[in-house]
Amino acid sequence: MKRILVIDGQGGSLGKLIVEKICSLDNKDLDIIAVGTNVIATQAMLKAGASEGATGENPVIYNSSIADIIIGPIGIAFGNALNGEITPAMALAVTSSLAHKIFIPINKCNHVIVGLRDDVSLSALLDDVISELKSVL
Repeated sequence: MKRILVIDGQGGSLGKLIVEKICSLDNKDLDIIAVGTNVIATQAMLKAGASEGATGENPVIYNSSIADIIIGPIGIAFGNALNGEITPAMALAVTSSLAHKIFIPINKCNHVIVGLRDDVSLSALLDDVISELKSVL
């Protein structure tokens, strides 16, 4: 059983889409843990089909240490990203984790990924996430 940690914040719409796409793989050997930086994000991911959910700093820290794969926006690797929802401790836990990390390159909150074209749709980015996830599995 692979433990996939999906981390998201703000409204949780990105996390929700990620969880839905993972669930569409119909792989019974995946345990999807949804950790939101706020309750709204966690609830959105649980409604999308995550196996378990939790909210806040400690769940990010704990689950990063036991996850096989971590998926989320690139901001989860930066302290104070997502309008301050990602604490430095959360970012450290994510980046220090031995899990395979799949970051979605979203240019927000003064974090710009050079080379990311404006014409790349969120749908295309999520397809790339699932492609990478399949290769890891």
